[in-house]
Amino acid sequence: MQYKTSDPILLFDGVCNLCNGFVKGVIMRDTQAVIRYASLQSEVGQQLLDTVGLSDFSMDTVILIEGEKVFTKSDVSLRIFQHLGGAWSYLYYLSIIPKFIRDSIYDLIAHNRYRWFGKQDTCMLPRPEWEDRFL
Repeated sequence: MQYKTSDPILLFDGVCNLCNGFVKGVIMRDTQAVIRYASLQSEVGQQLLDTVGLSDFSMDTVILIEGEKVFTKSDVSLRIFQHLGGAWSYLYYLSIIPKFIRDSIYDLIAHNRYRWFGKQDTCMLPRPEWEDRFL
């Protein structure tokens, strides 16, 4: 798969049902196919984590890599909303909520995500029409 280094890359927990649902929702709304995806558990995901200096990072967050910038936790969703454009971009204004509050809520959900939403035994496989978006 070829991609530009400027493409936003979303790293996610591939066995988490909540994370997989989030990724599917983003893919369906990313009509310009701007964002690329890789599971944190994949070889590519691990290489990308090493590249940005997060190889020891917990799988308790999605990670968005945009060139030299790395976003985690609640900042990821806010940036994704900007990339989706249209009415979704207005959700970026949720950034007025202080980061420590947004991330506290994020951490609560992340800590309980398997219990509340379930977990798969293996990473999600993309639909054939989405394969070119996955690294």
